[in-house]
Amino acid sequence: MHQGAELVRLLGQPSRPDSKAALEEVAADWGVTFPRHFVGIAGSFGDVVVCEYLLLCGGPGLRGYAHLMAARMEEPSTVPCKVLPSSGGALLWENTVEGDQLFLVDRGGGRWTALAFRRNWHDWHDMDMEFGEWLPRVLAGEVETDWMPEWSAPPYELETVD
Repeated sequence: MHQGAELVRLLGQPSRPDSKAALEEVAADWGVTFPRHFVGIAGSFGDVVVCEYLLLCGGPGLRGYAHLMAARMEEPSTVPCKVLPSSGGALLWENTVEGDQLFLVDRGGGRWTALAFRRNWHDWHDMDMEFGEWLPRVLAGEVETDWMPEWSAPPYELETVD
């Protein structure tokens, strides 16, 4: 199934189809090019909480969230990388209600893979999947995780965050 169609099945119709430009503006300000799938998905469905568990930042919310959390994430010595907007940093794009922080790490050649700081485990979990593959698969229950909930039947409840 096409990723866009799968996300519509899981999340319903895009809630913010106009925020792609806002994401591209943030990326330009930070001197990076966000992955195409991230811009498409977060720009269409972003700034929502999925099933009262997963906050997905989109165009309007990403900059504020990154500025709020980036300095905090870089302080502990357990963080394995810098966080955008720091030069060369990972993109902090999502968190869970349990305090897990989700990142995309630039692996070069336009490939950004998902990485999570799992708060309750106090560890880093590298999914080695790009955003456009990981998010739909984890929401569909196709990716084995012991730190994500068992999702209800789609389409999932979304709460818009302003």
